[in-house]
Amino acid sequence: MSAWKIFIRGLWEEVPVFRLLLGLCPTLAVTTSLENGLGMGLATTSVLLGSNLVVSLIRKFIPNKIRIPSFILVIASFVTIVDLIMHGYTPELHRALGIFIPLIVVNCLILGRAEAFASKNSLGYSLVDALGMGLGFTLALCLLGGVREILGAGSLAGYILFPETFRPVLILILPPGGFIAYGLLLAGFNLIENRKKG
Repeated sequence: MSAWKIFIRGLWEEVPVFRLLLGLCPTLAVTTSLENGLGMGLATTSVLLGSNLVVSLIRKFIPNKIRIPSFILVIASFVTIVDLIMHGYTPELHRALGIFIPLIVVNCLILGRAEAFASKNSLGYSLVDALGMGLGFTLALCLLGGVREILGAGSLAGYILFPETFRPVLILILPPGGFIAYGLLLAGFNLIENRKKG
């Protein structure tokens, strides 16, 4: 498989949020705005790139019996680095994302890519896979966060879009709104996919 096909797979064919249904906890919890979605997506992409890089490099030296704990240790190291960088350089975003930054350690997307791809492929392909999956995850979070922010708050990235007479659908920025917006976007994604096939 070519590097381009591996990259594109994460952007459409295997979009983590809409096709593989991975990483739904942070997806639904933090996407109350475009900014939060972008921040969580880029943090996850950074961890994915770092962990795929290291797992691909050390894959031949890790015994099968301790493979998963080793991967988790690698992932946790990169999550700690990302957490500290965000705390130091983007404290407001770090505060908004809260506990979901440290919880990237247990994100199924990252461990799944380490186990299913990086541990079996070369460094170059592992980095391309991580970039494609990470960007697909980030775009999905931005889409969900943007929709929820526009309809639930009447703004996008903090900029007011509508006149004062606009009545936002407040439920969309509350936890149930995450499920509603996600369900509608997932239905739209499936409709597009079915039309492509038919």
